[in-house]
Amino acid sequence: MWAADFQFDATTDGRPVKIVSIIDEYTRECLGGLVDRSITGDDLINELDRLATQRGYPVVLRCDNGPELVCAAMADWAGERVGLHFIPPGQPWRNGHVESFNSRIRDECLNINAFWSLAQARVVITD
Repeated sequence: MWAADFQFDATTDGRPVKIVSIIDEYTRECLGGLVDRSITGDDLINELDRLATQRGYPVVLRCDNGPELVCAAMADWAGERVGLHFIPPGQPWRNGHVESFNSRIRDECLNINAFWSLAQARVVITD
């Protein structure tokens, strides 16, 4: 089972930085993710396809109800091969493994770095 979740930060000029993390709930390994100003459902699908090429498709992808995750493109991607498990709104503890991972990113990276550019944010966050 994989899990995906988003969090947000900003560069020093106030422009948004959107981060998606994708983890394996069994191994607790971060499989991949994206760091960008905007991340669409199609962007997320491209990253999931990249990961599936390396590791095979997960049986289930657990996620919240964000617009990138409940879009038609995501349903098409999952099709019959991946079960999409949407957690109820307002219950982040139901996606606890990736929420815990994001908390570590926040504490150990985002809260102690000021990003001057998107490129710098990508390097620091993905390192």
